[in-house]
Amino acid sequence: MPRPRFHLAFPVRDLAEARGFYGVLLGCPEGRSADDWVDFDFWGHQIVAHLAPPEYPVGVNQVDGEAVPVRHFGVILEPDAWRALADRLTANAARFLIAPQVRFAGRPGEQSVMFVTDPSGNALEFKAFADDAQVFAR
Repeated sequence: MPRPRFHLAFPVRDLAEARGFYGVLLGCPEGRSADDWVDFDFWGHQIVAHLAPPEYPVGVNQVDGEAVPVRHFGVILEPDAWRALADRLTANAARFLIAPQVRFAGRPGEQSVMFVTDPSGNALEFKAFADDAQVFAR
């Protein structure tokens, strides 16, 4: 049975910036759009950037010694795809909140992880697991 796809709508300050970040830098194909929103194919999931006024800042939680923004979204990639994206983001001087690294090393749930922000300040997390069985490990 195929996995269900998620849909996420989120605020942005400028659609041209969103198209540059999601469409060009991340390589997410653009779908439908209107004057105040655009959707993207985010590794098989539908995300929609909506023009909106700035929101109040959100807090952070400590996860394995790093300040993780409470509000974020992302995707779990295969390790080779994660490394290629990390290299592309680094080469394009992306603003990392958490630089590419291994979290929970040698423990259940070990994963490669990185956090970046889009031009509107939305936090995105990209992960990869060498062992897919570790995604929900406790």
